Amino acid sequence: MKRGSAWGVAFLLLAWQSAGCSGQGAADGKPVQKDGGKPPVAVEASRAATADLTDGVGVVGSLAAKFQSDVKSEVGGSIAEVYVTEWVRVRKGAPLAKVDTREAEALRKRAEASVEMAKAGLLEAQAAANRAEREYERAQKLKESGLVTQQNLDDALTQREAAAARVAAAKAQIAAAEEDVRQAGTRISKAVIRAPFDGVVAERMVNVGEVVGEMQKVVFRVVDPRLLDLTVSVPSGEMAAIQVGQALDFSTDAIPGRTFTGRVRFLNPVVSEADRSLKVVAEVRNESDKLKGGMFVKGRIATGKRSGVLQVPRTALLTWDVAAKKGDVLVVDKDVARLRPVRTGSVSGDLVEIASGLAKGEAVVTRGGFNVKDGDRVSVTRMDGEK
Repeated sequence: MKRGSAWGVAFLLLAWQSAGCSGQGAADGKPVQKDGGKPPVAVEASRAATADLTDGVGVVGSLAAKFQSDVKSEVGGSIAEVYVTEWVRVRKGAPLAKVDTREAEALRKRAEASVEMAKAGLLEAQAAANRAEREYERAQKLKESGLVTQQNLDDALTQREAAAARVAAAKAQIAAAEEDVRQAGTRISKAVIRAPFDGVVAERMVNVGEVVGEMQKVVFRVVDPRLLDLTVSVPSGEMAAIQVGQALDFSTDAIPGRTFTGRVRFLNPVVSEADRSLKVVAEVRNESDKLKGGMFVKGRIATGKRSGVLQVPRTALLTWDVAAKKGDVLVVDKDVARLRPVRTGSVSGDLVEIASGLAKGEAVVTRGGFNVKDGDRVSVTRMDGEK
């Protein structure tokens, strides 16, 4: 066979095989994918919706008792009795402990005896004053009759004045002795250490027999747990929105699942030089006694309300720069995912405000987006936010 004829037969054979294969594909009735075929990605989506939003500033801080007192003894001496232990409730004025008062009792008895002696001296002085008064009156009459000299009259007057002075001195001695009695009584009364207000004995730092000095050693620490101060730090960029009276909702890991509320009461007039933050103190009522001083909390100060705020779930944001308030979402447009940059705003729970870049009712991918690129076909298996 000639070489040209052999090449012709081979070409016809290849053409026949190609035509046969093509005809078989069409005969099966299966569509042939022109591009090699990436199937639609199954995703979940949610429609952007508007709602009323309470703006706020996120804060962290710690709780402390608003009223706390380090109780000291006002008198020195050894502790004779201790009436309470730690963690017990006390009422204002309730006795906590007592300092030995034997020395003070002896001083009071001595002062009371001095009072009696001074009173006796007063009676004697008054008797002498009465006698001097009578002698002076007699001398006046005798002088009128010419029976005594002027010198005798002057002597009688001097005696009367001296007697009156002795009466005044006796009265002063009584007053001084009575003051000594009162001081001794005050010292005895102060020997009983009392609760300064209604509260709980947080710490007891004294036992019977220990010696305490006047106003030196702390013997009890009493706190009122019904009212707490929550001190938080507010970033300098947010401080303009903070005002007295605003609500502060907070929670603590120590009590999971509970949210508590306080009210802003004080704003520090000076910004911290360390981090340029503002110290804010909120007052928290703790009637349930669940909260404790020293707890670390996370919260949010409500700064205002807005209506018609566009929001999407957090999970819709593929990227999110919280500080710069920008991110990216995948918008579902006719079964095709389109990557779109957006501007973000406030956060409320699991929802994020979209300030720009998205319209109400547009669907955004919330689940499955990690497998999707801009322009990919998607199949929405679940759509949240449908009415």
